[in-house]
Amino acid sequence: MLKAPLDVLVLRKLGVPGHEELGFGAIASGGIRVLNPQIVEALRISPGDIELVTNREARELKRREQAYRGRRPALNIRGQTVIVVDDGIATGSGMRAAIDALREMKPARIVVAVPVAPPSTCDHLRSEADDLVCLETPEAFYGVGQFYFDFSQISDYEVNELLDRAAREIDEQNHSPAEVAAIEDAT
Repeated sequence: MLKAPLDVLVLRKLGVPGHEELGFGAIASGGIRVLNPQIVEALRISPGDIELVTNREARELKRREQAYRGRRPALNIRGQTVIVVDDGIATGSGMRAAIDALREMKPARIVVAVPVAPPSTCDHLRSEADDLVCLETPEAFYGVGQFYFDFSQISDYEVNELLDRAAREIDEQNHSPAEVAAIEDAT
């Protein structure tokens, strides 16, 4: 266990109209947008469709930021090593958006950690992150979901529960048992 603070960086995939599972790009907190020009060109996605999808996903990104963060301030990552974890990477657009958004916050290093991604995506991301840890890089890669028995979405409630639990654990690390008991009694 790392015993490091946990925070959330909200990203939204920009899905190809009619085939939303295929991302042609992604957006991240801070107004970051990354497009995959190969997919945009190959599928002839119009600038109007790009803007339509971006605007729709930006509304959902804002809603999720408010739902997940609430009154909890973002972590100050300036000068820190940041480990970005995802359930897997397909095209890499989302992770590139995350890396771009994080770079604006001036961390010392960005480490990407994922269980699975295609080899070509890992090759591209190695040049953008300071380090990349990927457990499996199968040649036969069709989507992240193929590597999970259950790839269902988790709810906003579950995300908040995990963030709250992580914050409590870090807070307990930084206080003596008596201080923790006093804090628990006060809440």
